Amino acid sequence: MKAIAPSIERIEAALAVLQETHEFTPSRLAIEVLDEVSSTNRLLWERVDGGSPSGTVLIAARQTAGRGQWSRQWDSSVGGLYLSAYWTVEVPTRYSGQLTLASAWGIATILRSRSIPVWLKWPNDVLLNGRKLGGILTETRLKGDRIAQAVVGVGINRCNPVPKLGINLQQFWHENPDVASFSLEFLAALVMLGIDRGLSQLRTQGIDRILPEYQQLLSHLNRAIDIDGLTGTIIGVAPNGYLRVRTRLGTHLQLPPGRVRIPYEEMRR
Repeated sequence: MKAIAPSIERIEAALAVLQETHEFTPSRLAIEVLDEVSSTNRLLWERVDGGSPSGTVLIAARQTAGRGQWSRQWDSSVGGLYLSAYWTVEVPTRYSGQLTLASAWGIATILRSRSIPVWLKWPNDVLLNGRKLGGILTETRLKGDRIAQAVVGVGINRCNPVPKLGINLQQFWHENPDVASFSLEFLAALVMLGIDRGLSQLRTQGIDRILPEYQQLLSHLNRAIDIDGLTGTIIGVAPNGYLRVRTRLGTHLQLPPGRVRIPYEEMRR
């Protein structure tokens, strides 16, 4: 299928509608759309190096070298949303995980407002009916001991082919005809508004405002987990973005991303 970029005009129209219905004024956004790129995150960093301002958003119809967490390749066929947004931020390095938490919370809450009952799989996946609908890849640059720049990359399956453990919105709408579908451009507007809202809340009110609602959306809360042969129970996420686990011995652990993997077979919601 030929890659044809989404319409900027339709994205901006959708943003205008969402701004009214969600009573939230988004940051000033500079949107660029392209038919095909290697990676929206990689190209956006090049735009940043060239002087693009905070609020720059890059959207592609297809990626040829999309990246997920842990440098995994992200299958980026035509029909999905592949979007990266650049923001200047001021976050202590030790709290870098808050950027992904805030973005995921914002995206999940706004999708739920459109009757898409998504959940979150720590640290960066969006689930629908227990399968992967999308993911988030946050990349940062430092200034001293603080994060000064962040690119938040998001991939959401709309009508693109997906693997066995994945799902796209087209499948969901087919199985739930009472839920109104929307265009790729409207999905892009939802995701942009979700990221903006999450990072704005983080900046103005801090992670304590976001974390309780994020944890309510955690698909594996109170589930058993194995850590190097020791059984534990997931009890939440710490302010630094680490997974909180209570072991069967009664001790409490905070595990960084990459320390433990949670298989999709355990995602029942």
